[in-house]
Amino acid sequence: MKGKTSDSKLKIIPLGGLEEIGMNITAFEYEDSIVVVDCGLAFPDDDMLGIDLVIPDITYLKQNIKKVKGFVITHGHEDHIGALPYVLREINVPVYATKLTVGLIEHKLEERDMLRSTKRKTVKFGQSINLGKFRIEFIKTNHSIQDAAALAIYSPAGIVVHTGDFKVDYTPVFGDAIDLQRFAEIGKKGVLALMCDSTNAERPGFTMSEKTVGRAFDTIFSEHRSQRLIIATFASNVDRVQQIIDSAAKYGRKVVVEGRSMVNIISIAQELGYLKVPDNTLIDINMMKNYPDEQMVLITTGSQGESMAALSRMAADIHKKVTIKPGDLIVFSSHPIPGNEKAVSNVINELYEKGAEVIFQDVHVSGHACQEDIKLIYSLVKPKYSIPVHGEYRHLIAQKNIAESLGIDKDNIFVIKTGDVLELNQDGAKVTGKVETGEVMVDGLGVGDVGNIVLRDRQRLSEDGILIVVMTLEKHGNQLLAGPDIVSRGFVYVRESEDLMEEARLVVEDALDECLRRNISDWGKLKSSIKDSLGSFVWKRTQRNPMILPIIMEA
Repeated sequence: MKGKTSDSKLKIIPLGGLEEIGMNITAFEYEDSIVVVDCGLAFPDDDMLGIDLVIPDITYLKQNIKKVKGFVITHGHEDHIGALPYVLREINVPVYATKLTVGLIEHKLEERDMLRSTKRKTVKFGQSINLGKFRIEFIKTNHSIQDAAALAIYSPAGIVVHTGDFKVDYTPVFGDAIDLQRFAEIGKKGVLALMCDSTNAERPGFTMSEKTVGRAFDTIFSEHRSQRLIIATFASNVDRVQQIIDSAAKYGRKVVVEGRSMVNIISIAQELGYLKVPDNTLIDINMMKNYPDEQMVLITTGSQGESMAALSRMAADIHKKVTIKPGDLIVFSSHPIPGNEKAVSNVINELYEKGAEVIFQDVHVSGHACQEDIKLIYSLVKPKYSIPVHGEYRHLIAQKNIAESLGIDKDNIFVIKTGDVLELNQDGAKVTGKVETGEVMVDGLGVGDVGNIVLRDRQRLSEDGILIVVMTLEKHGNQLLAGPDIVSRGFVYVRESEDLMEEARLVVEDALDECLRRNISDWGKLKSSIKDSLGSFVWKRTQRNPMILPIIMEA
């Protein structure tokens, strides 16, 4: 790797994950080799009606499929592994990740019957893998899920360090602290570029250790010995769950785990040895009725107010097994993700209405590095170029400002957009083009069959409803045999608007008579004439713009 560097340039192409939270996927290309880091999904925006999840557009990878050597995954969160089952169907290359991450990926592949067709390789920290022109080394970091890795990507053009999602935790709950020594050693070799997590780049100071949450839990358990405890957190935060279980065992409580994703991840973590549960602590939810409230703690999903998650169902009184009672203590052990504040607030209000007590302050620490931690990584790695990643635009700019404050030349800091092709080597770096990227929407079993036009229709239906005009015409004589009848859905309540509907029917009749009188027999023209006249009538009368669907039948 050392010695003379090649004249070719390294291309870094983010296919998702910039200027947004989620859908992280980046291609690294050197001559005939492409390595893809992460392959995540994003959750739909409010205006994506009926969409379940969003995955990246991988057209560029499909066009260059012969070059793609493998996926290298930093950690097991959905925004980094969630799209793999969809993408691997089209680009079947090996997947490399650490032990727990592989366990979570395998669970996803198993659900879709893809285990046999996908090659997985478990990589240990400090180990390197060779993929085409690249060598990739996994470096131990800390995050809100176990086994998170940073990557040192060695190419003939130089070394790129990708932090993945990380924080600096000197006292982690499980395993070792972040391997700062290795960052420093790689920094000494000379690093071409650093791609650093920007999620908390706006926050000053250091990120608190996960252990501080354990102390908060201990206090809550000791001060609320007579109440049933229900603690909501992220399913993937195994360390958080470990600390709740430790406190439960200490204070003689039984633990019930509720929520599908929580049950899945905890069983995988236990199986692989990342979660240690004392005997007779975990019980099945059906056994809960055999124990008094003061001996119970429930660990549940729903800390983000998601409508179908366990806690939201409990708050709304539609959970089959758990009813919130006065005196219950509910702890939100997470921070609302931007955009979820209203949903979380609604759930908290519902819980208070049921007479429960709610704690949502100081029972969470972030899994992402704040400004001082970011500065530490820059100081150890000493990169020539800075490429902020992982975050909305404002977070990327905050990271740019940190890099500048540390003396990195502002011309060497690249705040790039999804789809940009950044070419770099020791002599220089610049954005040289763009590749096709975008969002592929998943709705049920359909992948990519709902696009902007369908979404626009859904939006219109949701805002103004639909009017369906049905009529029957004689086959050859162009004579109206039946109708026109108007069916309304989501436009007005018909029983209270009979006059309006009758007037609308007359408007359609007039438009139809006019067409037939002029011997217009082309159905397309008939339909657009009906649409125009009914549309303008409805707008004048109601200032609404429903979708109008004329249906003509022949007899």
